[in-house]
Amino acid sequence: MRGKKVLVVDDSAFMRKLITDFLSAHPELDVVATARNGKDAIIKVEKYQPDVMTMDVEMPEMDGLDALSHIMKHTPTPVVMLSSLTKEGAETTLMAMERGAVDFIAKPSGTISLDLERIKDELIEKVLAASEANIRPIAEPAAPQPSNLVIERENKSLRHPPKLSLKNREGQRDKPLVVIGTSTGGPRALQRVLTKLPADLGAPVLIVQHMPAGFTKSLAQRLDSLSAITVKEAQDGEVIRKNTAYIAPGNYHLKVKKAGESLAVHLDQSPPVNGHRPSVDALFESVSAVDGFMKIAVIMTGMGADGAEGLMKMKELGKVRAIAESKDSCVVYGMPRAAIATHLVDDVVAVNQIAATIEKYLPQKG
Repeated sequence: MRGKKVLVVDDSAFMRKLITDFLSAHPELDVVATARNGKDAIIKVEKYQPDVMTMDVEMPEMDGLDALSHIMKHTPTPVVMLSSLTKEGAETTLMAMERGAVDFIAKPSGTISLDLERIKDELIEKVLAASEANIRPIAEPAAPQPSNLVIERENKSLRHPPKLSLKNREGQRDKPLVVIGTSTGGPRALQRVLTKLPADLGAPVLIVQHMPAGFTKSLAQRLDSLSAITVKEAQDGEVIRKNTAYIAPGNYHLKVKKAGESLAVHLDQSPPVNGHRPSVDALFESVSAVDGFMKIAVIMTGMGADGAEGLMKMKELGKVRAIAESKDSCVVYGMPRAAIATHLVDDVVAVNQIAATIEKYLPQKG
C-alpha cells in the first residue's frame, strides 16, 4: 500500500478506468477501489475508508449530491466532484460545495470525456490537495480565538500598527474598498462572509475565486440570492458601486482602472499569474496602483500562495488593512498561511468573524 487511498466514483466504466490510470500513475496516490453510483460509493467508502474520493455529479440510482450528503454525515471524507460544463452542471456543483465537497473539476467535453487527459494534472493536483483538507472546519466559534493570534504573534507573523485614518493629505476622506481572494473551499467561505455583510456596507467588494469559466456566474447568482448586498459577476467597463460585490469571471483577470473619481472594472486575458486566471495577485496589484482609497484585503481558504505578493504591493503603496482566515476554519490553509508569512496581516480570524472584522475598518455610518 502506498500514498493516499483514493476511491473513484463514476457510472462510466471508461471514465473510472481513465481516472484510475491517471491517479495511480502518481507515486503519492493509490486507487483502492472504484464505485459505479452513489449507493455503491456509500458501501465502498465504509469498506475501504479512503483518504479522498473523486465523484461524478450525474449518476443513476443515487446521484453524486445525495451520496455526498450521506457520506459527509456518516463517514466524512474529502471529495472532489467531477462536473459537466453546463449551467445546470454549475448550479449542481455549487450545491455540492455547500454540502461539503472540497473542490470540483469540470469535465472538458461532457459526461464521458475522451479528452480527459487535458485536465490530468489539475485532477492530480486537486486530489492531492483534497486529501489534506480540513473537512470539519470550525464554523461558528463561540468567541474570538486568542490562541491563534498568540501563536502568530510569537512567530512574528503579524503587525498591529495604529488604526488608520481615512483622511488623505488634502484632508479629504478616502473611500473604502474591500478586495477578497480565495480558492479551494472558497464558495462556502464566501457565502459565510457575504451573507453577514449589511445592505448598507458603504464599500464595494471585489472578489477573485479560483474557478473556471461557466461557474462564476452561477456562484454570483447564488450568493446574490442569499446576501443583503448585491452580488454579481463583474463586467468589463462597469463603474464599481458601494454595497455591491463583483466576482471575477472565470478565465479573466479582474483589475480596476480610474473612471473620474470612481473605479471601473477592467477584465483581461493576460497570461495567468502563479498559474491562475483570475489571479488574486493580479487584482491586488491593480488595486495597489490607485489612490484615494482605503483598502481592506482579505485572503481566505485556498491552496498555494496567490495573493501574498499582491498584498505586499498593496501595503507598500497605500493604506491597507489585511485580514487572513485562521487555520481552524480553512479547508486548505495555503493562501492565508502565505499571506501571514509576509508579516503584513493585521487580523487572523475564523471565517465567521471576517465580515465583522471588515466592518471594523470601515468608516462609521451616519
